[in-house]
Amino acid sequence: MPDCKKKIEIRALNPEEISALIAVWGEKPFRGQQIFHWLQEKAVPSFDEMTNLSLDLRKKLTHAFPFVPLKMLKEAVSKDGTRKYLWETVEGLNLESVLLFHQGERTRKRNTLCVSTQIGCPLGCQFCATGKLGFRRNLTVNEIMGQVLEVTAHWRKKDKEFKINNVVYMGMGEPLLNLSAVLRSIYLLNHQDGQNIGMRRITLSTCGLVPQIDLLAEEKLDLVLAISLHAPTNQLRQQLMPINQQYPLEELMSACQRYISKTGRRITFEYLLIRGVNDSLDQAQKLVDLLRNTAANVNLIPLNPIPASDLERPTAVQIKKFASFLRKKGINVVLREEKGSDIAGACGQLAGVE
Repeated sequence: MPDCKKKIEIRALNPEEISALIAVWGEKPFRGQQIFHWLQEKAVPSFDEMTNLSLDLRKKLTHAFPFVPLKMLKEAVSKDGTRKYLWETVEGLNLESVLLFHQGERTRKRNTLCVSTQIGCPLGCQFCATGKLGFRRNLTVNEIMGQVLEVTAHWRKKDKEFKINNVVYMGMGEPLLNLSAVLRSIYLLNHQDGQNIGMRRITLSTCGLVPQIDLLAEEKLDLVLAISLHAPTNQLRQQLMPINQQYPLEELMSACQRYISKTGRRITFEYLLIRGVNDSLDQAQKLVDLLRNTAANVNLIPLNPIPASDLERPTAVQIKKFASFLRKKGINVVLREEKGSDIAGACGQLAGVE
């Protein structure tokens, strides 16, 4: 029997890997596929619910591969319908994820889950509540997957047809600092016998870690890469994002060009609009100059307030002027639809506290 002391995360395995583990019990390969389907597509919380498996096999699985789903501490509900989930890990650490409902008025109807990849974050961006927490640890594959699976199981109690259509790695933490676990979770979420979330419906956000962007490019995935840019000059970006000292804009933009060349995919640049800091038309022109000849989209995000910060969001008039200026210069611009700010569930507000 496999040794459970090795702490194998069975929800981090694909069907072939599960089949290989249970082959020592004399189980046929198709059992691995069945177990994977129960764990991933059906999102069951225990082996006991796998009714097409023998009782003996379920007991063996429970003994050899115990898994503990994330504990839901709180579900906060926004006036716009957005849900924010506060989770607890086995050792009592907290993380958050956010479920957004898009009803189809402006875009196609879909359910999007924003997932976390770390508890806290070591990068210390000035506008981000998570960055002010410091860093505790990376999440495991099981914990990243768990956010999707636990939310799915929770909602299927009310609606058996519920499905998460899109996943964005934009929650707590820097995903590329936990790249191996993030990539494993992406492949599992995309698996046709699991959640079967299309690769183009997965967005991976990063503050701009150049070596990891190059590693990601080698995977040649059809996902959406989103770069948290937020300033068009090194001087300003370093004030907002300390990571720019390590990977200045020249290096970051070169990595982006390599990524585009390697994958054939456009990049989304996220630009947080901060009143009196980066929202002037002069800054807009510098952004146009920076992105010239780059296959890119710009996602404008008006600042969401966080505790212990004096940064403010621009006026609606200034936001419109900034976006219009970029469009006139030929930049493809999307203004981020605001959701969940009243429950501190919007971009930059996740802090893992009740």
